[in-house]
Amino acid sequence: MLDAVVVGAGPSGLTAAVELARRGFSVALFEAKGTVGGGARTEELTLPGFRHDPCSAAHPLAVSSPAFRGLPLERHGLQWLHPELPMAHPFPDGTAAVLARSVGETAASFGPRDAGAYRRLVTPFLHRWDTLVRDFMSLPLTALPRDPVTLARFGLVGLPPSTWLARRFRDERARTLFAGLVAHVMAPLNGFATSAIGLVFALAAHTRGWPVARGGSQAISDALAAHLRELGGTVHTDYEVKRLDDLPPARAYVFDTSPTALARIAGFGDHYARYRYGPGVFKIDYALDGPVPWTAPEARRAGTVQIGADSAEIGAALRAASRENRAPDAPFLITVQPSVVDPTRAPDGKHVFWVYGHVPHGWNGDLTDAIERQLERFAPGFRDRVLARATAGPPELAARNANYIGGDIATGAVSGLQTLLRPKLSLFPYTTPHPAVFICSQATPPGPGVHGMPGHNAAKAVWRRLRQT
Repeated sequence: MLDAVVVGAGPSGLTAAVELARRGFSVALFEAKGTVGGGARTEELTLPGFRHDPCSAAHPLAVSSPAFRGLPLERHGLQWLHPELPMAHPFPDGTAAVLARSVGETAASFGPRDAGAYRRLVTPFLHRWDTLVRDFMSLPLTALPRDPVTLARFGLVGLPPSTWLARRFRDERARTLFAGLVAHVMAPLNGFATSAIGLVFALAAHTRGWPVARGGSQAISDALAAHLRELGGTVHTDYEVKRLDDLPPARAYVFDTSPTALARIAGFGDHYARYRYGPGVFKIDYALDGPVPWTAPEARRAGTVQIGADSAEIGAALRAASRENRAPDAPFLITVQPSVVDPTRAPDGKHVFWVYGHVPHGWNGDLTDAIERQLERFAPGFRDRVLARATAGPPELAARNANYIGGDIATGAVSGLQTLLRPKLSLFPYTTPHPAVFICSQATPPGPGVHGMPGHNAAKAVWRRLRQT
C-alpha cells in the first residue's frame, strides 16, 4: 500500500507530492492530461516554433515561494529570466508608470507628488520580505509566524480595500498601476484585503522580480516532476480519476482539484456547495512578426504590461465581469511578452505575446475585437504584426484545465472572506469529511498563483496524519 496518492499534477499537487516524498513517504501522482503542469504548461498553440503558455506566464509568486526556494529546481532545468522591467503600465499619452526592481525608479515614474508616499508604503516591508512571505503564505496552525510584528503591520495596511490605500496617492498614475495589480486576481477594487494583493505584487517585484521561466512555464512543472521521480515518487499521466475506487490503495489521498470535483469524486455531496467561483477570462496567445509596437518606451522593456487607461476604467471592467454579468467595453488587460527576454520562445526576429481580459463566469462570447481595440490604443499597428492567434474563452479554458470552472483561473472567487478563508470557514482548510482525503489546490490558502504553497501546507497536514496511523 502506498503512503499517499496525489490527484492532479498542477504546481500545488506536484509540490505536495514532492514534500511527502522528501520525508520518506511512498507517493504516486495521477494526472488526467498527457503532461504534468496544470496552470503551468507550455505548448505550440499557434505556429511551429512559437512556444506559448496557455495559462500562467510571468511568475512573481513562484520566484518568491518558500516552497520552491527550498527545492533544487534549478538542478532540474529551471532557469529564471528577468526582463529589464518587471512590469509597465502605459497611459494613452504615451508615458508609463513602471514597477521596477528599484523602488526609486518606480516612485519616480509616479511623479513628485506620490514618490514619497510610495516609498513610505513599501519600505517597512522590503528587508523583511523573505520572512513576511513565509508568514502570510503559511497557515498559522502549521507554522508560527517568524516575525509577528511585521505580519501584523502588513495586515493593518493590507486588509482594508485597495480603494482606501489608493487615497495615499494624489495623482492617477500611482492609483492606476496599483488598481491593475489588484486586478490580477480578478478582485473588485473595493474588496476585503485587496490592498494586500496589490502590495504583495509590488513587494515581489522589488525583492525577487517578475521573471519568466526559460523555455516556458512548463519548465517549472517539469522540474518539480523530475525532483519527485528523483525522490522515488511515480507520475502517471493520461489517468482520469472519476471516483476514489479508480485509485490504488493508499493511507492518504491528496487532491489538487476544484472543491466541486473533489466532492463528486469522493462522494461528499453538498459539502462545498457554498463555495463560490469568480469571473472568467478570455485569453489570446499571439504569434507576432516583431515586438509589440508600444507607444511608451518603458513597455517595450517590460516582461508584463498592464492595460487600463485609469483606475476608473479598470474598476468598471472588473464590475462588468464580476457583478453586471457582461463583457466590459474597454477590458482591463494583463499582457506578458516572454520573448522580450527569452529568445527560445519564438523563431529569430519573431515574438510570442500573451493577453487576457476579464469576462463573466461561463461567458460564451468572443472578446477578440475588444481586446485588440484596447491594444491598438497603446500600441498602434499591433494588428499588422499578428501572424496567428489562438483564442480561449471560459468554455475552452475549462476544457483545457478542469480546475478552471467557468473560466475562473483562480479556482474560486477572490472576494469577501473567501479571499482568505477557502474552501470553507475552517481552521483546517486542507482536511475534508473523510479523514484520509485532503485538498491542496489553489482553492485553499494562500490562494491562486504558481507558487506551490497550498501543496506545501497541505503536505504538513498529511504527514501529521500519516505519523499518527
